[in-house]
Amino acid sequence: MSGKETPASGECDQKCEGCPSAATCDTAKGTAAGLPGKADIDVRHVILVLSGKGGVGKSTVSVNLAFSLASHGYKTGLMDLDIHGPNVPKMLGIEGHRLTTLGNMIEPVRVTGNLAVVSMGFLLPDISTPVIWRGPMKMSAISQFLSEVDWGPLDFLVVDLPPGTGDEALSIIQLAPNVRGAVIVTTPQDVATMDALKAAKFVEKLEIPVIGIVENMGVMLCPHCHGEIDLFGSGGGKKIADQLGVPFLGSIPLDPGLRKAGDEGRPFIIRSKDSPTWKSVDAVMEQLVKAVEE
Repeated sequence: MSGKETPASGECDQKCEGCPSAATCDTAKGTAAGLPGKADIDVRHVILVLSGKGGVGKSTVSVNLAFSLASHGYKTGLMDLDIHGPNVPKMLGIEGHRLTTLGNMIEPVRVTGNLAVVSMGFLLPDISTPVIWRGPMKMSAISQFLSEVDWGPLDFLVVDLPPGTGDEALSIIQLAPNVRGAVIVTTPQDVATMDALKAAKFVEKLEIPVIGIVENMGVMLCPHCHGEIDLFGSGGGKKIADQLGVPFLGSIPLDPGLRKAGDEGRPFIIRSKDSPTWKSVDAVMEQLVKAVEE
């Protein structure tokens, strides 16, 4: 436990957010405060998808990774924990769905026979409704998404986290069993890789391994000359992977087709296999699947 203990409560006087002992101390685990412990969910591996900042394509990677795992025959869950900006339903074309209950359990939305999804977006009256919650409300929702959803036995649970290293990331690490590791998503420029490096250090301090780094928007392919244009620089993802000593899982180009796939609700991985971008996305997903399988 870090920080000074108060004799009256025995609790740390520091906030758990950012504390390197948050994964192990009783205060962070919630035992002292009566908060929930590890959730009762039958899952072999929980995969966290993080980014240090917004707008780098974290949800794109989460959706395509979950779809790739499911297409490899794995029973896969996708949990959208971007509570304030849930985009996963839109990106899968299921934004009109609502969560239902069967008995005392919540039924996830089934996308395929192997892929089930839960998102805050399924609970909002419309897409413009803001979620105005403090940390305890978020933790309660995350606990429900884990323990009160009828996921069934899962091989993998992919968790799409909001940008940064706040309540949602700390809560899922505290509550979820069998956290296998984290995938860090970045774009090549320094302002993104600097924040991605913080996200990687965050999970390492909580004794969660970094599975690898994915670089999104690595290059843009010119639609006229088909040359590569480095709009956001190049090599940033590989640079921080080398710095951290973790695998670099590949680079995904900046392509209007990826944006279109998200807007249309069809993961890019299942689109036409003719484009160079598809080959890049498929290669990254194959590396990711291989890494999480191992």
